[in-house]
Amino acid sequence: MKIELDMHTHTLASGHAFSTLQEMARAGAEKGLKLLGITEHTPGIPGTCDPIYFRNYHVVPRQMYGIELMLGAEINILDSEGNIDADEELMKRLDIRIAGLHVLCYQHGTKEENTYGMVKAIRNPYIQIISHPGDGTALLHFEPMVLASKECGTLLEINNSSLKPTRNKVDARDNNREILRLCKQYEVPVILGSDAHISFDIANYEYLYSLLQETEFPEELIVNRCVEVFKKCLKKI
Repeated sequence: MKIELDMHTHTLASGHAFSTLQEMARAGAEKGLKLLGITEHTPGIPGTCDPIYFRNYHVVPRQMYGIELMLGAEINILDSEGNIDADEELMKRLDIRIAGLHVLCYQHGTKEENTYGMVKAIRNPYIQIISHPGDGTALLHFEPMVLASKECGTLLEINNSSLKPTRNKVDARDNNREILRLCKQYEVPVILGSDAHISFDIANYEYLYSLLQETEFPEELIVNRCVEVFKKCLKKI
């Protein structure tokens, strides 16, 4: 399968990543991508960007080294009510809006409560992608999330970084397999995400391909295969 885009990556600005924005753009272009998303962490993660960083995105060209850039944020879902750490004014300034759970700033509830919060985030009119829903940060029921994704057009990400052995996310493989199974059953598109924190990892989906094969997941439901397909599927703000 040809890959044309990667929408979940981080630069030095996120505080725990290792490449500059220009290094990331150049690497994406060298890998043959047509579109790259830069999605820095919002303030719930220690050491990341102050909101003023996102307000200054306007100075950055959206074409660089022959690749299109979309500049956005990976926003933190904070609790089982689906509250997030980005306000409407900030989100309006972003080209792309991802939201996910992170152990450093998430207040856990029961499995049912966590699922309720995730569904609320999926239904948030500004959130376009849910990052690493299967990484095991919180116990979740995946079927209501997949059905909400289908209804609202918020893409669920299948995250490569979560599956790296060094991450020790013991439930990630089974969780992502279940998400893929449900998305196949309900014909819901997904997006693959590298979650690259260094330029070498852009569009690195090596740990995902075996899951796609195991589930016989339809290529036509993977939006990374075509920029036009991705933009058509992307929730409009």
